Amino acid sequence: MDFLQDHYIIKNELLLILISVILGLFIGAEREYRNKSAGLRTFILVCFGACLFTILSIKIGVDNPDRLAANIITGIGFLGAGVIFKGDNKIEGITTATTIWATASIGMAVGSGYVYIALLGTTLVLLILSALTYLQNFIDNYNKVREYKIAVTDSQDIKYCENIFKENNLRYQMLKQQYSQESFTIIWRLTGKNSHHEEVIGRLVNDPKIKAYQF
Repeated sequence: MDFLQDHYIIKNELLLILISVILGLFIGAEREYRNKSAGLRTFILVCFGACLFTILSIKIGVDNPDRLAANIITGIGFLGAGVIFKGDNKIEGITTATTIWATASIGMAVGSGYVYIALLGTTLVLLILSALTYLQNFIDNYNKVREYKIAVTDSQDIKYCENIFKENNLRYQMLKQQYSQESFTIIWRLTGKNSHHEEVIGRLVNDPKIKAYQF
């Protein structure tokens, strides 16, 4: 491809480092705005670090530069794993982890001098993180999956809960049952429109047979 030819490659190391910081700042600002676990400084340092390692591998003249690039990706894998955590019946941080991985690749592209590729990559990352969020919300409005932890008096109320879900047009799946002396707790996975979820929540709040609920 023409834009990958040598005369399109930037070879000023200080300029490349500055560009990597700016691109990392753009991505980090989006994550910071959404109050994610990895924010502005993290993404700047990831992009800058990947860029610097790539520049050093080229300047030092490593026999196999691919090996150093692979080590960068391995290190980023450990960093990404640190922002993934399991909450109550759900896993969070996967998008942030993959964004860190993509940001490292952008930094490596900058360090190699392929700034045009890095600019394209940054644009696509920001587009995916920002614009596609609206598409995801649109899909959730019509097919939202949510897990509920509902406590009732005894096992006879399971059928009662199922009837509530049916009345509100939600598909349901029983995931887990927990017994105690005071209550009977079931974890449900419900699927349906977001408005139907809100109706179920309103029903659970005011229903005397429901001792407690969590989602």
